[in-house]
Amino acid sequence: MKKQSILVSLLAAAAVVSMGVAFFAPIWWVSLTAPNYPADRFPDGIRIHFGFDGVSNGCTTPAKTSRVAQETLQEDLGWRTESGTLDESKKAGGEASGVDCVREMNTINHYVGMRPIGVGAPIEINFGRYIVAMFAVMVLGFALGSAKARAVLLGAGFAGVTGWMLIDLFALGRMGAFVGQYKAEAAKYFNEGERIAHWGVLLQGWTVGVAIFLVAVMALSVVGTLKWPRFQLVLGIVPALLALYFVGAYAAWLWFFGHHMHPWGAFTLKPFMPTVFGDGHVAQFTTHSYPHWGFGFLLASFVLLLAAVAKRRLELSESAPPLPAPAYVPPEPNKAART
Repeated sequence: MKKQSILVSLLAAAAVVSMGVAFFAPIWWVSLTAPNYPADRFPDGIRIHFGFDGVSNGCTTPAKTSRVAQETLQEDLGWRTESGTLDESKKAGGEASGVDCVREMNTINHYVGMRPIGVGAPIEINFGRYIVAMFAVMVLGFALGSAKARAVLLGAGFAGVTGWMLIDLFALGRMGAFVGQYKAEAAKYFNEGERIAHWGVLLQGWTVGVAIFLVAVMALSVVGTLKWPRFQLVLGIVPALLALYFVGAYAAWLWFFGHHMHPWGAFTLKPFMPTVFGDGHVAQFTTHSYPHWGFGFLLASFVLLLAAVAKRRLELSESAPPLPAPAYVPPEPNKAART
């Protein structure tokens, strides 16, 4: 087999770095604008950021306006006491001086009958760190030119990811804490204790099932590496599609939120598909949904891995043994000549 070029290894290593940066970065952002959210108080609209670890506030500190506007904003943010004086402990908190747009978005969702943001993508958020770590091990294995070294690295790396995942989820109680947080988010607007408890049980079951599935994927990757030389291409292709997995999950959860409305809303909306990419309209709101800078690193890892896989596939094709020449078969004598 033709020796793997150093270019393949360098491209794969760069892809791992790109995935690592993307994990800690905001991947997508969504913003709502409306006449009742003027630009001087909400310069970013009602903006939130989506990443592998969940949803975060995307609003910056509002620009200074008139004294009346500032006092009204302080009232809305809960910085003022019942007597009307300013609570300095809440004002002096750095990020506390900005608008909590995650809470504001939840309020808007509640107004139209949508579920709270915190009940979306619980499996993806809980397992994002382990999946990215598993993909990083796959790519590092793909980067190695030796089949034996690749199998050793995959075995050790997957064992580390599996141990980390199982200890973190079950021994250290991450699963229990995450389920409790999920139920608390749901209870903000759902006054249905039995249903929320059932959701918690389902989330626990799905967590165990996904953990088993990931362990099986890692085990099959090691077996495939030992049995089939070309399986190393799979180790590069599967992680390369991380950007597609993210957008697919994001779009699926938008569909879920838009098609599972609750009758608590101030007015009823027909089931709809929220905007995945671009601008849209819902009631009096204009929606904006676009990739953030972290998505660029996901695309970079896709391009890098695609180039590395193409290069390695070409090398494997060039090293394939030539096909044997067909055996000579003499022509059958002509029947007329025999007679």
